[in-house]
Amino acid sequence: MIEWLRRLRAAFGASFLWLVCLIYFTQGFRSFVWTAVSYQLKDTLKLSPSSSQFVFSIAFFPWSIKPLYGILSDCIPIKGRKRVPYLVIATVLSLVPWPILGLNAMSRSSMWLLMAFLTVQNLGSAMADVVVDAMIAEAVRHKWASFAGDLQSVSWLAMAFGGICGSLTGGFALSNFDIHTIFLLYSILPSIQLLSCGLVEENSVDSEAFAESKLRSSHGVNGNHSSLDEDTFSEKKSNTSITRRKKSMKGSKNKTVSSKVQVSGKVDSLASQWFQSLKAATFSLCRAFKQPIILRPMAWFFLAHVSIPNLSTVMFYYQTEFLNLEASFLGSARVVGWLGLMLGTLVYNRFLKRMKLRRILMWSQLGLAFMTLLDIVLVSRLNLTFGISDRIMVLCGSALSDAVNQFKFMPFLILSGQLCPPGIEGTLFALFMSINNLGSTLGSFVGAGLASVLSISSGSFDNLLLGIVVQVLSIFIPIAFLFLIPKEATGISA
Repeated sequence: MIEWLRRLRAAFGASFLWLVCLIYFTQGFRSFVWTAVSYQLKDTLKLSPSSSQFVFSIAFFPWSIKPLYGILSDCIPIKGRKRVPYLVIATVLSLVPWPILGLNAMSRSSMWLLMAFLTVQNLGSAMADVVVDAMIAEAVRHKWASFAGDLQSVSWLAMAFGGICGSLTGGFALSNFDIHTIFLLYSILPSIQLLSCGLVEENSVDSEAFAESKLRSSHGVNGNHSSLDEDTFSEKKSNTSITRRKKSMKGSKNKTVSSKVQVSGKVDSLASQWFQSLKAATFSLCRAFKQPIILRPMAWFFLAHVSIPNLSTVMFYYQTEFLNLEASFLGSARVVGWLGLMLGTLVYNRFLKRMKLRRILMWSQLGLAFMTLLDIVLVSRLNLTFGISDRIMVLCGSALSDAVNQFKFMPFLILSGQLCPPGIEGTLFALFMSINNLGSTLGSFVGAGLASVLSISSGSFDNLLLGIVVQVLSIFIPIAFLFLIPKEATGISA
């Protein structure tokens, strides 16, 4: 293990590895502060489960537009650099809301202000996620392609370790600190991340040379070099004669005017080049996504999320108010969930990667239905009849559901990687992840609507059992559309 890390450090540098691990650790450690957010919405703002679910759905929407951040950083360099400046901006956006929420009572006591700050924070986190993924892709493509899998493994391990630490310490913090103190404590990590951005060096991209090379390539395609060179020469000659005549008449005043025109022309040319680059990237992305071999599988994964109402926030209210489970225990349950996720990854790689993806996804949906049946047992209190405590039910449900969800998520990652055409892999993969995130967000909206229709509120869970039954039935809907997944696709080849 130590030797493996040494080889990675020799290949990529200690500062780069530190920044990658820190960003992914921070992503996992977010459970530390978002548990506090859940209690802020429930206990301080006294929001209903459906209202809390609505707040979370809006706050996490920036994760659904990740390709936008990738296109911006690819096409519009800042001071000649395409990654580190955007990473600094993203880190500032993810950092600033937490001190404000920790120090300003009004900002965390208003649902709309709190939702706005949480959305800004997620905007920064999502942008940082896209930028660091691009940095990893560039590092393995230009330097050490053989370390691609190792670097991804380090990223996942850092995020899993962050998730475990965040879940363990989050429950303890809620039992010993005020919520505003937790907001302030969490801001330490983004602050360290902001300072660490200065440790990584990035090669400068000369914007003018970039624009010139793109202009030359477009001229070469059209075969108009000679005519354009002649026009440019005659234009320069004409401008020179005019400038000389005006110089003799106007003097130094025209030098200032001429320099201003040249600067303005450069700015306009650069802005035009950026616009053309954005337009070309967007067009390539849309053209690739319209291909049936890409559109059909992504449509299935989107449907698999949006057709199932997400009642996680409602269950959080039920576990804390009706079952009276402590924050420290719920933190431990999330740790078990992270361990289940890691176990699911290992089982998939060891036993399932050669199986047809249609079969894996079908069994995953059936497994999710079974896990939801455990919620029915918990809510109907049948577990007490058999002498099974509520804590055991919550722990088992958390671990098993995360493991089964990983069986469903791994095929998504595999298909996404296999279907990306060369040249736009990073941006298209970000689009795939955004579709997955958008489906989850809309599923949360559906869950909030279902909770509202069934009048499920804080302290009133009479219709929760009916809501879970609806959720179980909805899980079978995506199975009917498995024909959208390539028939022969496995974890090895599509």
